[in-house]
Formats: sequence, C-alpha cells, structure tokens
Amino acid sequence: MPALALDGQWQSLLMQAPAGIFLAKAGRFLFVNQRLTHMFGYGLSEMVEQISSLSLASPRDQALVLSRIRKRKVGAAEPPYDIQCQRKDGSLFDARLCAVRLSLMGQDVDLISVIDITETCEALKLAQSQAAALAQSEQALRMSQFMLDKSPIPILAIDELGHLRYVNEAAAQLLQYDKARLELMTIFDVAPHRRLDMWKESFKTLQRVGHKTLPSDWRKADGTVVPVELMASYLAYNDASLIVVYAHDLSAQLEAQEQAFRLAHVDDVTGLPNRQFLQERVRSEGHLAIQEHRHIALLSLTVNEVRSVNETRGYTNGDTLLMALTRRLVTVLRGTDILAHLGAGEFVFLLTNDREINEDSAMQVVRRIMEAVASPIHFESEHISVTSNIGVVVFPQDTDEPDHMLRQAPAAMRMAGAKGMDQVCFYTPQANARIGERLAREAALRHALSRGEIYLQYQPQVDLMTGGVIGLEALARWRNDLLGEVPPREFLSMAEDIGLMIPIGHWILKSACEAAVRLQREGIPSLRMAVNLSAKQLNQPDIACTIESILMQTGLDPHCLSLEITEGMLMDNLEHVASTLNDLKSIGIEIALDDFGTGYSSLTNLRRLPIDIVKIDRSLVPDVTAATQDVSITRAIINMAHSLQMKVLAVGVESEGQLSLLSANQCDQMQGFYFSPPLHEAELLQLLKDDKRISDESLGRKCRQRTLLIVDDEDNIVSSLKRLLRRDGYHIVTANSGPQGLQCLAQFDVDVILSDQRMPGMTGVEFLRRTKELYPDTIRMVLSGYTELQSITDAINEGAIYKFLTKPWDDERVRAHIQEAFRQKEMADENRRLDRQVQDANQELAEVNRRLGQVLASQRDRIFREETSLTVARDMLESIPAPVIGLDEDGMIAFMNADAEGLFEGSAALLGMHVDDVELPDLAMLWHQKDGRFMDIDLKGMVMRAICRPMSGDKQSRGSLMVLTPRMDRIDGDGHVI
Repeated sequence: MPALALDGQWQSLLMQAPAGIFLAKAGRFLFVNQRLTHMFGYGLSEMVEQISSLSLASPRDQALVLSRIRKRKVGAAEPPYDIQCQRKDGSLFDARLCAVRLSLMGQDVDLISVIDITETCEALKLAQSQAAALAQSEQALRMSQFMLDKSPIPILAIDELGHLRYVNEAAAQLLQYDKARLELMTIFDVAPHRRLDMWKESFKTLQRVGHKTLPSDWRKADGTVVPVELMASYLAYNDASLIVVYAHDLSAQLEAQEQAFRLAHVDDVTGLPNRQFLQERVRSEGHLAIQEHRHIALLSLTVNEVRSVNETRGYTNGDTLLMALTRRLVTVLRGTDILAHLGAGEFVFLLTNDREINEDSAMQVVRRIMEAVASPIHFESEHISVTSNIGVVVFPQDTDEPDHMLRQAPAAMRMAGAKGMDQVCFYTPQANARIGERLAREAALRHALSRGEIYLQYQPQVDLMTGGVIGLEALARWRNDLLGEVPPREFLSMAEDIGLMIPIGHWILKSACEAAVRLQREGIPSLRMAVNLSAKQLNQPDIACTIESILMQTGLDPHCLSLEITEGMLMDNLEHVASTLNDLKSIGIEIALDDFGTGYSSLTNLRRLPIDIVKIDRSLVPDVTAATQDVSITRAIINMAHSLQMKVLAVGVESEGQLSLLSANQCDQMQGFYFSPPLHEAELLQLLKDDKRISDESLGRKCRQRTLLIVDDEDNIVSSLKRLLRRDGYHIVTANSGPQGLQCLAQFDVDVILSDQRMPGMTGVEFLRRTKELYPDTIRMVLSGYTELQSITDAINEGAIYKFLTKPWDDERVRAHIQEAFRQKEMADENRRLDRQVQDANQELAEVNRRLGQVLASQRDRIFREETSLTVARDMLESIPAPVIGLDEDGMIAFMNADAEGLFEGSAALLGMHVDDVELPDLAMLWHQKDGRFMDIDLKGMVMRAICRPMSGDKQSRGSLMVLTPRMDRIDGDGHVI
C-alpha cells in the first residue's frame, strides 16, 4: 500500500510532534513521523514498505492491539492503553498508545500516537517495592481472620505486586489447593491471563474508585478453568495496601447459559448451527464485508431424499441419514466457512474464507459439495442414492442487504429444482447463463471420450543440424457438434477441475503410442513421440508401471517415447517427481522439461532430475527485432542446457529471423508454424513420406561464397570498397545505416562486417555491439576517419570489434585484413562444427553405454535366474523317490540321481557314456523310442515300469529324461516274469 500524501501543513505538524505518530490502514503504514522511526530504530522507507504496524507491539500484546482495532471498526470509544513495544533490535520498552479512527482523503484510517513511558514505569516499580516492605505486616487481617476463614464465600487478599497475602478455606477449596501452599502463590498463578502491569493499573483504579465488579477465569490445581465473578475492594491498613477479592463461582450459571445458547442456536439432530445462528452470522459477516470491500456467498442445498425417508421409514431413520450427510458436508468446509442445517434436509453454506468470491470460486465449492453427496449412502443394509439442488447468491454483487441473502439463496435453489435433479442455479440471470454454459461444457466433456470427440494432431519437431524431422508432439483437440472446436487450454483446464485428466491423459498417451507404431509400419523411420504429462498423472504412485504397460500393449520401443513435464510440477513435490522420472528414465523413456523459462526451477533442481531436453517457451524465442537482453537470455538457457548435457528445443518458431537466431546460437531442435502446424495423421504421413526438411540455406550451412557486409552512409565510399574487393570473389552486401545493416543480417548469412563509425541515427560501434548480441559468430571491423578513442577502446575490449581500420586506407592492407578476417571466421565455424560433433558423439556414446549397461544387467539377471532354476531342478530330481536318468540330445548319460546310482552299481562309470554302449538293450530301446509312454523293461533281472520323454515339447529339445519305477515281479532264467 503506497504512503499517503498529506497536506504540507499537516505533514509538518505531525513530523515535529514530540510523540511517535503514524497513520495506518489494514496493518500497513500510510505515514510515520521521524520521532517514531527513532523510537523503534527503523528507516522511514523500511517502515512504510516492509513491516506491519502490528509488529511494533511485543508478541504478547498483539492480541490486545487487535482487539482495540476491532472496537475502533465498530465506532467504540477508546481510552489510552499501555503495552510493551518491540524495537527493530528486539529490545522492549513500555509505551502508551492513543488511537482514533478518522476519515482522511476518502479513506478510513487509524491515527495512533506512541509515548515512551519506560521511565515512569520504572519509577512506579521502585515505589511498589517500598510499599511491599510495609505490606509485610498482616495485622490488618488478623482482626477478622477467623470469620473470614469460615466464610462460605471465597476470599483473597492481594498486594500490589500480586502476592496472595491471605486465602480463606472456601477459596482454597474452590481452587483445590492446600491453603498454606496457596498463600505462597501469586494472583498470576491463579489467573494466568493477568500481567503485572495490568494488575498494577487495576490496583490504582481500585485505589481511586474503592471497589469494582468484574468477571475472570481462575485456574484450579488440576489445570481446569473455573469462571468466577469478582468483587474487588481496596483496603489500606497501617500504611499497607491490599486488594480484597470476593469470588462467586459462575460454573453452574454459565453452563445453564451455554445450554440455553445451544437450544437457541444449534440444531439438535446434526449439531450444526441452526437458522437463528445463521441469521446473526449472515448479518454480521455482511456488514463486515461492506467495510472490508469484499464479497461473501450463501449456498442453499436441499437433499431431496431426506423428506421421503422421514415419511416412509420414520424420523429416526431420517435423522440417521442427516447425520451421514453432515459428516460428508463438513469435509467441504474451509477456514472461516460455516455450515448450518435449517431442517428437513436443507443445508446452508456461508462462504467467507476467500477475500474475492465470484461465480467461479463459488462453483468450485458447489462441485465439491456435489462430489461429497454423489456416492450412495449405506443405510439399513442397502445403499441410498441421494440427489440435491443448490442455489447460490453472492453479496453485495447480487443484493444490497445481507438479510436478503436468506430469501434469495432458497429461491435460487427452488429454481434449480424446477430444472431437474442435481442442478445449480445462481440468483442473477447473468450468472445463471455463465454457469449454465460452463456446466454444459463440463457435461459434454464427461462424454467426449466415449463419443470419440477428442482426437490428436501431431506437430513435427526438427533437428537444426540436419533440417529433418526427428520427433512429433501429440496435441489433444476436442470438437463437439454443439460447441465446435474448444481451445485445448480451456478443456484441459476443465478436465483438471472435474477430475477427468487421468482418463483423458491415459487415452492421449496410448493413442499417441499407437500412432507412432502405425507410422513405423508405413515405412517411416522411428521418430520420437512426445506426450505431455499432467500434474495429476505424474502424482499417481503407479505411473511408471502404467506407462510401461501401455508400451507393452502398443509395441512401441520405450526409446521412441518422450514425456514432457512443466516447471510448475517441480515445485509441488520435488522428491516424488525425481523418483518418478528416474523410474521412467530407467525404462528408456526420454524426459523433456516444457515451458522452460516461465517458472522457478533452479539449476540445483535441474541437476537432480534426469532431463534430456529443455523446451524453451515461445515467449523466449527471439527474432531479429528482439531486444539484446532477450537474445542474451535465450543464449544463456542454451549454454546452460548444453553444459548439463541436455538438448534444447525451441517452441513456437514462426519466422526466418527466429530460426536464423536460434541456429546461430546453437539451438538443437525446433517446432512451430515456420516448418509445420499441427497435422492430422494422414497429413503428417504425407509430409514424412515427402521427406520435408529445412534447407541448408535457412540453417546457415549452405555451400556459398564468402559474404561481406559493408555499412557506410557515403555512397562513394561503398562504391570504392566494392570495386576494391570484388576481385577477391566475395559476395558483397551493402547498407547505408545501422538499421539497414541489421535488416541485411536477417536476409543474408554474413561472415564479415566492415562498418563506418559516424553514421546518422546509430554509430558504427553501437551497430556492431547490437550485431555481437544478435550474431556473435560474425567478424566485425570498423573503417573510419574519426578516432573516438574511448568508445572504440570499450568496443574492442568488449569483443564487439575485431579490428579498427582508418580512412584513407591502403588498398592492400585493407584486402589483407579482410582476408584474415574471413580465415578467422572459417576457422571458428569449423571449430564450432567439430565441437558440436564431439558433443553429439559424447551424448550418443553415453546413451549407448547406458543401454549396454541395461542389457548387461538384464543378462546377468537372466543367467542368475537360470542358475537358480537349474539348482532347484537338480534338487528336485535328487529328491524324486525313483531312479532318474538324464540324457543329452545325442543319447549321452549326463545325470543320475541317488536312486539311479543305487540301481546301477559303479554308476560313476556310466556318466558320459552313450546309452547304446552300456550293454542294457531295453534301456537303449527306451531312449530311442522316447515317445512318453510307459513300458516294462528288463534291467538285470528286474522288471521296471519305465518312461522316457523329451525335456521340451518343441523341436529344439535339450535332451530327455528317464524315470524307472521298480515292480514286484522278477525275471526267471528263461526270461519269464515270476
């Protein structure tokens, strides 16, 4: 709030006042005099611009100051009062404040004077300590001590410093302390809200008026508080001064009053404020809103099912439903908002929490209310679906009297009910129209996906090294038959508000991946598909798994997907964002930071995040007409990103000049209408098949002659230089002024500039300084007959000028200097080209190493799993209670379990032998058949039930497995089973 400009006479008078004086409004200083700044140790501008007037009071006295401010707002008379003030260095001092509310220059302001009374208070303390010595005598109390001890009325005698000099038995019983202990305490232990300075002031007042009745709160020994009414009297005896306090316990009385208040102001079913309480608050909040120039709103809500439940199931069940609704609705309350129940299922919200309440902010609350009551309520082993209607009125926008809101909000609610169930109606037709239009859009958006109204367009992203398309950004569009084309920012913001961003975002991501796969099937080389993630999507705990599942379903290589987040998402929960992005990066997905330069992301945050691409916002994409500082900002962003091994993509490139500057400043990629607007998939496919590119000429890499720009306002000088230099084969461009020279630089790719110094409108040094900012790779020289030493020296030191040549010139020297300048330019261009190639190669190598690391890690995991599986398989085969023999593809015995080794004595010799060589014909026959059928075979006179089957059912069998089960039969000498 700016300082108030006072009349000169008033300002002089207030400045010379011996007391500290200031004018304030809403806690901000409008005027302070010098005495006040000296008193508190602040500077004048520091007080007016940086601190609140409330901060002058010590923390413990700020509540007192606020209460005085509230009293002044309602016009109450205000006597002077004492507080402790706090200086800038933190020290405290006693001060007396006098304040008055007045109207000054059309504003209601507070005029406050501050007087330092520290010395007065210290003198008073000294006097009190002397009086305390005299008050040690308790002779005055002894005369009636017995009667006081036995009195049923609690009595305390307190000295000027607050010490309890006498406590009777009734007081000790009330406070639940031992009488002897209580007499060692102070009134500040019993009444913690009192302070010594306040007590001394009360002591003086009682000394003057004799007695006084006042309310107070006393704290008992168990910490509970008991309200009391005190009758205090001043007593002087034998030069000692005491305050005698007679206390009356108000607990029962206040409890009765509270019960009466609840009966009058609280709904007995829901426990919410009732109609009478709401009327009082609406009236008071309305008047306060007028004084503070702000708006409040009243929302009237009726739940239609409450009445039917009362009529069909009884009021007990109706009350149960009301309690369930109340528990849901209280979750909508914010800060100072109030929820009341007027009976029969009619609830009212009084919205006072926001300073500025309008249709949009009221609709946000309405939407939360509808969400709270939307889901069915479990009721008597069934679920009841409830419907509601809401009427809204905003004060003082829609009415000029607070009381009228209580009629207008229900009227709007009834109008909403006439439209149908779950409807909202504002009191004014204009507001109804606006809200109706928004609700219609929201309703249409809820069905947009199922109706196929949302579709994607794709804008190409171009590599500024090759000029070819390297990626696409998927952009969501919505076209409705009634609404037409809805702007993306509008419907995406609406989707965030009504909770549709997650399903819409999932559809966009999946559709974009499917489109990328379709392009690959059309023979288009793999391009990066960029998709924007919303904040709600990024905050999902399983977002990485969801995206990986989409990639698997669509068959898109993760390296072909780029996810874009905005700077604003980094501010909410950086730890979660970093963890999520690292999970996505580990899948192989590229991460891009969109709208860079418009938020508050720090270099530290960027270093912690796995960002691959920084997208410069379109507002930071410069043109040849841009200010020097704008070009410097863009160049700084590009250099910073490159230093962090990130690529830079410029958004919104629309002109040749923008492209020229971005290319000159080593920007990596671009997208914008200069190359292509967002396209439908068929149009995009044709563009890609045509292999549309940005020409080498536009990118400044055409095979061309050396280009020299001559800038001089004298035509004869320009002609002479052209004749001199034409034989060297240069492409010569000329201009007669600095602005013409800048235009030539936008049209031609200039290598060397030769400029005159003295030219109308813009000197040569100024022109070359501007050129250095816009086209830093050019070689710049001055040719002049005037030697303005200081400006030329500064320009050379800044690097704006490569060489300074004088007129008249020596032809051969000028030719030699220009030839050297071209060699310097070509050497610098080659160095930049090589440096860029090295950077790209390093980035590609880092990416290859990362992918190779992932492959090696995957192979290690696979080998470990196979080894684990093999170990488990061997253990299982060893545990089978039957002989098991494993053979490889050629019939060599490779494995025998313990039972097989027991069956064949000397089995160690069998390992490594071919089954045909073990002299067991039946075993060899079993292996050759290996048809998976059981058969009986003869092994050393034993009948065995045997089976042999391949270890894999496909053609790539890795061997076979025999299982032998002994039978009880044996073979006799003739070969018969016995």
